[in-house]
Amino acid sequence: MNHSFAAGLVACLLAVILWGVQFPIAKDAFAIVDPFHVTLFRYLVALSLLLPFFIWREGLSSLRYEGKSWLVCSMGAMGMSISPLMVFYGISIAGAEHGAVIVALQPSMMALTQWVISRKRPAGFTLICIGVAFLGVVMVVTRGGAGIRESANAIWGSVLILAGGLCWVYYTLGTERLKGWSVWRITVLTMLPGTATSLIFILTVTSTGLLASPGVADYRAVAGELLFLALFGVLFGMLAWNFGTRRIGPLNSMLLTNLMPVATFGWRAAHGHQFAQAELMGAAIVLAALIANNVYLRVQHLRARADT
Repeated sequence: MNHSFAAGLVACLLAVILWGVQFPIAKDAFAIVDPFHVTLFRYLVALSLLLPFFIWREGLSSLRYEGKSWLVCSMGAMGMSISPLMVFYGISIAGAEHGAVIVALQPSMMALTQWVISRKRPAGFTLICIGVAFLGVVMVVTRGGAGIRESANAIWGSVLILAGGLCWVYYTLGTERLKGWSVWRITVLTMLPGTATSLIFILTVTSTGLLASPGVADYRAVAGELLFLALFGVLFGMLAWNFGTRRIGPLNSMLLTNLMPVATFGWRAAHGHQFAQAELMGAAIVLAALIANNVYLRVQHLRARADT
């Protein structure tokens, strides 16, 4: 294993751990500051740090959208506003571990979305793995059926998380149409409209009385959690992921994303949370199905390269 690959592996693993841990940390913050203001805060902080660096690195001219403003702004609104708003709100209802398991399904959601858009049917083995993974998610969310009887809110929260994941799939697919743009440029030019969308949404719901604005004391009470979510969940996590993916490739990095629920469950267990047996079994099923599909795709990719 060369040094570049090893560094990329460590970077991607670090990003996955940070993203897995951020779910329970966010859940704790929601007890004082609502998920909508938390989302806005974390992107405002990340953008305020990233924008000056981007301008210094690529110049003011790189802030132009070059005729792609509709695409990029819609990507920003969906991926960096609606997606995190729905996921965080869903987590506040359903729980951090449910959120991590459902978010881990994003590669499967992307495969199904591409099937609908491009009529490119996934391989039969992939479809089987997706079906098994979704069954595992149902086990986690319902805790083997007990969750349905106990609270319908958890089901609703899980649906919101799933919808938020689909919004991120839209964002990811959109990046394929921005050939020639650096990762920095895509991130900043989508984060700008995304943050603006969150701001407009929060101003609207607070002005109508549907949502109360947290006070300064509220932000201070969860300052540590908010800084972690902004600096590590958004800024450092994103940089580590982009750095690592460039060095180990998307197939390897996607395999590591399957470990996100492990980080979430581990964090929750370390802090004394007791999981139902069905939740652990469901999470294990999801993890096994996703890893099996990723290994299958890796083998197919290597075979295709060998044939060329």
